[in-house]
Amino acid sequence: MLDIQVESGAGKGRAGKAGGAERGPERGGPSAVAAVTLGIFTVMTAELLPVGLLTPAAADLAVSEGTAALMVTVPGLVAALAAPLVTVRAAGADRRALLVALLLLAAAANLVSALAGHLAVVLAARVLLGIAIGGFWALAGGLAPRLVPSGAVGRATAVIFGGVSAASVLGVPAGTLLTERAGWRWAFAATGLLALLAAAALRTLLPRLPGRGARTATTTDAGTSTGAGTGAEPCPSPAARSGAGTLLALPRRNRRVRAGLLLTLALVTGHFLAYSFVRPLLTDRSGISGSLLGALLLGYGVAGVAGNFLAGSRAVRSPGRTLAVIAAALGTVLLAGFLLGGSAIAGAGLLLLWGLAYGGVSVALQSWFMAAAPDDVETATGLNVSVFCLAIALGALLGGLLVDAYSLDTVLLAGAALTLAAFPVAVLSGRNDPS
Repeated sequence: MLDIQVESGAGKGRAGKAGGAERGPERGGPSAVAAVTLGIFTVMTAELLPVGLLTPAAADLAVSEGTAALMVTVPGLVAALAAPLVTVRAAGADRRALLVALLLLAAAANLVSALAGHLAVVLAARVLLGIAIGGFWALAGGLAPRLVPSGAVGRATAVIFGGVSAASVLGVPAGTLLTERAGWRWAFAATGLLALLAAAALRTLLPRLPGRGARTATTTDAGTSTGAGTGAEPCPSPAARSGAGTLLALPRRNRRVRAGLLLTLALVTGHFLAYSFVRPLLTDRSGISGSLLGALLLGYGVAGVAGNFLAGSRAVRSPGRTLAVIAAALGTVLLAGFLLGGSAIAGAGLLLLWGLAYGGVSVALQSWFMAAAPDDVETATGLNVSVFCLAIALGALLGGLLVDAYSLDTVLLAGAALTLAAFPVAVLSGRNDPS
């Protein structure tokens, strides 16, 4: 999957397909990987937090639940724009300083949301959060080669992207539990404090990581580092050398990248069509409320973590087959929710299966893009992040329109249709999986 070779000679490093990594002061090890994972978990939890507090926040702000879903839509749309643009525009910036700044921006956005008295103020703060989400996720996705030895790059990348899954399966349930006990504003405030903690962890545990611009003069067009340099950053990607136009060139010339973007769009949009309204689905359709609601969402989180581990090892070897199984499982669960989710027992059981199925989405998609574009993982990751965030926004937006115009049932049916549509794409495009 990754072909990263290291020479310990006089300052020379040879980069493989996904980028080089010298032995040197940049290497942060497991503690740095953990700090980056905490950061990505924090920003993604902040993005998805309204899912667990939609009903009380809508009531307090005097808007419909469909309108309140804009709290998910707005940062998703902004993040979709910010992810590729930050990757290109911040090529020369020190990664540690930039990631810390983005977390501080996320902290400010959440604290403003906690104090806001009108939805417009919350949405303005969520615009700032969207910048933090897109920039942080896109930059963090390519850091593993600079933090761990070459043989551990794949595992470290999976751990970092596991923070995305953990936000859905742990962050949202935790926010829901806090909302039940203290109110939705305290959930926003706690997420803001978590962002400050993550910023401090990154500032302490992450080494300085000079951007690509600092090494351009010592890197040849062939991708070989020729100077003593700063080490482990891959040679400047086409996006960094040629500008944002190359972000579109990669999917044009790479069929598997195009297929991966379609998979991301279908799976994530379909999931968030329904998941954005998981709370009213459980309360209004299944009759589940109070402490049981928070406990079930926590159970959803535990099931999702299990799904992440189950999918992770398989996705590295066979991303296409793994994504096909995930698509079939997600679609089946959502369809079953539409048909059978009218009772508390059925709703609870299907929610746990839902978490198990969705838990592997992020790591499986990342494995797909690493295999699809091993020569330009950073650009492929930025595109995936952009479409992922756009899909979250689209899911919440379309779900809100369906709920306001029809009923809660429709989001389950529409989500099932989209996720099942991803199945043939994964099967046909993943036929060349190595195993």
